Amino acid sequence: MSDSCGAPIGGVALADVDAGDQAVIQGTVIRDGKPLRGAYARLLNTSDDFVGEVATGDEGTFRFFAADGDWKVRVLASQGFTGEYPVTAEVGKVIDLQVQA
Repeated sequence: MSDSCGAPIGGVALADVDAGDQAVIQGTVIRDGKPLRGAYARLLNTSDDFVGEVATGDEGTFRFFAADGDWKVRVLASQGFTGEYPVTAEVGKVIDLQVQA
């Protein structure tokens, strides 16, 4: 299922992810203490080029698998919320963002 922008809706379960040979960037979008469904997480490279986007599901979660290096996660949500979070991905590690929207 997707909305008009084409991003898949559904989110992911974040419990105990083993990164293995992947670099993982993931997080949860929360508003008023509750997971926020329908927010968008965008992965951008160091030139601010769009790499990927996912919509959060019922648990407010998102996940990207990325190459080693510097990235930016931009989160967009209702009520005009936009937040940007620089991260450095590394194979075998999980970056876990908690976004208060």
